[in-house]
Amino acid sequence: MGKYSLTVNKKTHTFEVASDTPLLWVLRDTLKLYGTKYGCGIGQCGACTVHIDGLPYRSCCIPIESIKDQSIVTIEGLSENGTHTVQLAWQVVDVPQCGYCQSGQIMTAAALLDRIPQPTEADINRAMKGNICRCGTYVRIKEAIKLAAKNISS
Repeated sequence: MGKYSLTVNKKTHTFEVASDTPLLWVLRDTLKLYGTKYGCGIGQCGACTVHIDGLPYRSCCIPIESIKDQSIVTIEGLSENGTHTVQLAWQVVDVPQCGYCQSGQIMTAAALLDRIPQPTEADINRAMKGNICRCGTYVRIKEAIKLAAKNISS
């Protein structure tokens, strides 16, 4: 067990966990932030995606001991009331079916648009290729990302 301090969604949290505890379980079990989902546990599906210093990472594969003075943002911290451009586009396009993967999809899309505000189709495909949607809403996901990009530029 070790004592750790993390900045998550602009708040500092101090807690004790085993050093090899994945960030995902710290977020869910220790900090009670349930928006980040467990999908595969091996970093392949994207359901557990969070931002670490603005970049998308799979939280199921990152041991807590490897995070040093970095800022973490979860789906709960993307916006206070669900009004981030990507979240609004998701609602307009009505992206989710079951919704399980959506927090990871949204976090990946938001990171893409932070880096490339006007992504090409190839940029979107590259950024989103590792995020699995069991319901197959990929066409709507791309449509929502394109809508969010248009709203960023206007």
